[in-house]
Amino acid sequence: MHNKKKIQIIVALIFVALMLGVSAARAGFFNNASYLIKGLLTKDINIGRELGISSGDKTISAPLYKPALDYEEAVVSAVEGASPSVVSIVITKDVPLLENCTYDPFADMPSDIRSMFGSGTQFSRPCESTTQKETKEIGGGSGFIVSTDGLILTNKHVVSDTKADYTVFTSNGKKYSAKVLARDTTNDIALIKIEATGLKAATLGNSDSIKLGQTAIVIGNALGEFRNTVSTGVISGLSRNVTAGGASFGSETISGVIQTDAAINPGNSGGPLLNLRGEVIGMNTAMADGAQNIGFAIPINQAKRAIESVKKTGSIKNPYIGVRYMLLNEETAKKQKLSLNEGALVRGTSDGPAIVKGSPADKAGIQAEDIIMAVNDDAITAEKTVTQILQKYGVGDLITLKIKRGENIIYLSLKLEERPESL
Repeated sequence: MHNKKKIQIIVALIFVALMLGVSAARAGFFNNASYLIKGLLTKDINIGRELGISSGDKTISAPLYKPALDYEEAVVSAVEGASPSVVSIVITKDVPLLENCTYDPFADMPSDIRSMFGSGTQFSRPCESTTQKETKEIGGGSGFIVSTDGLILTNKHVVSDTKADYTVFTSNGKKYSAKVLARDTTNDIALIKIEATGLKAATLGNSDSIKLGQTAIVIGNALGEFRNTVSTGVISGLSRNVTAGGASFGSETISGVIQTDAAINPGNSGGPLLNLRGEVIGMNTAMADGAQNIGFAIPINQAKRAIESVKKTGSIKNPYIGVRYMLLNEETAKKQKLSLNEGALVRGTSDGPAIVKGSPADKAGIQAEDIIMAVNDDAITAEKTVTQILQKYGVGDLITLKIKRGENIIYLSLKLEERPESL
């Protein structure tokens, strides 16, 4: 009898829940009802509050929804923590003023034919003034604060115009004039400075630890109009090599970038790519033209060296060893009749000889047709090139190269030097 009474109570409670509008068609309802029955039978009355079905002063919940709540709270917390560090960059420039100019479309015709159209026939069209100019907004981008005294990281292509003026808007709406401190000659990285103190610097994470499928959060000045726009997705790929281009800076190859399906729109360039802890793991730099949700970000570990270089020297100094090389894979190794499927084959190109004269490689005795197998403990692969590995080091650092020369394995040490601007 006691069990029969308990079942009657359970049925009655479920009926009350239905009458209160808990639709049987709602996803997960029967799971929730099952959980309700199990809780009552085991006298577990302190279950939670997500479902919102009350029994006396107790609330019955569906625990399967809690992970979704935790995820949502993590995204919100990450955005709230990082947003004060994200800035919008507005680009302005003095451009020629458009005027209405008159012209005669028949001026080049013979006089007897021109007379057929009457004398003094003229039309007007917009043309650039040779004397007057106006200040005009010509673009926008994003950036994020990396020091409390106003140092800001952004893309080189955002601030590539040396004749333009740059204005920074912080998340609280304050406006600052910005000065470009350094533009990286080999990467799409730049640092600018505003005169301010007490700013909130972004927390920089470790891009070497990210994994495919983990959550990615993008914040930026989307379309140069919608400031601090947030989008989410996942890490879709690692160590991609892409060629990015634009009207203001031409095109350049960017190596080792992160791929994400979090929406990166024009104007997001220079903004942060975050993980769920609110740490910056990348800097948004490009999107695939003609595709949906394929965007790319520079790993933050590549930018850390540039930040430290600017703090110490006021400029970005890129280390180099001074070789031209071909990355090996199974196909190229077979064509070149080589025994190694991975590594960097030191060989000249149409751009110049295999070894740059006077470079660290020249001083260390590296020779054409050597195969560089590793830099210190990092093996050279298609996903991890010599150039990418050198991003971890600074000018003046000592490194050891593992090299295959003929049938022998040798080790050569050299000191990294600053890459000349001519290369």
